[in-house]
Amino acid sequence: MDSNKMRRELERRLKDPSRSITFDREKDTLRIENTNNGRGITISLPGIIAKWQEQKDKAIDEVVYYVTEGLQAMEGQVRFSGHERNIYPVIRSTSFPDEAEEGVPFFFDDHTAETRIYYALDMGKTYRLIDMNLLQKEGWTESQVRETALFNVRSLQTSLKEDHVAGNVFYFMNSNDGYDASRILNEAFLNDVKKRIEGTMALAVPHQDVLIIADIRNNTGYDVLAQMAMSFFASGRVPITALSFLYEKGQLEPIFILGKNRR
Repeated sequence: MDSNKMRRELERRLKDPSRSITFDREKDTLRIENTNNGRGITISLPGIIAKWQEQKDKAIDEVVYYVTEGLQAMEGQVRFSGHERNIYPVIRSTSFPDEAEEGVPFFFDDHTAETRIYYALDMGKTYRLIDMNLLQKEGWTESQVRETALFNVRSLQTSLKEDHVAGNVFYFMNSNDGYDASRILNEAFLNDVKKRIEGTMALAVPHQDVLIIADIRNNTGYDVLAQMAMSFFASGRVPITALSFLYEKGQLEPIFILGKNRR
């Protein structure tokens, strides 16, 4: 599958009288716009092709689904009032764009050296990242959005799956509600898990739909965690970071794991 074939397949599946589709050969991207409001989504073809190599048509199905849902969300009226329970924080990498394609800055907070906290309004099957224009339009302060989002993420269920590998314990949050990685902001939850940890507590948020918590009891545990994080990062729909973090005294510290050594 090359860019031309992928472009033609996506154009075929996304074709609609209410949309315009533009291919940027230099950037190897496809821009799909709603002709009614001029808003749209730009997708990078190399990333989709890479996923297609492993997932075949499932990779294309996911792109079509999220582009379609995203465009529909852009058509609707976005209001905070009456939808306060639908505001959540989302974790993204520091390389994630800091403004919308229209040039409007997103509202976000620094988190770690590898991650940022963006804020989103959940709209059912998709969500819209909150930008400064929307913030001003709704008359909310940054503190109001931040406090509401953190309150809501604390209300999400926190059941974990457990696995044992080479004498280490790994816990997985994988509810697929779009906010699994966001649970890393629930300090009460993390501190509760910390009580179970017998070794060193480490975490990973390789993509938005998984949170890995590790009870590292020997050096092999670091290698296993690194391999898990890289595997999830490579297969995630919204990758965040392949690095892991130590969790000590309520703080997250990125760690670089090389072979059986860590630093």
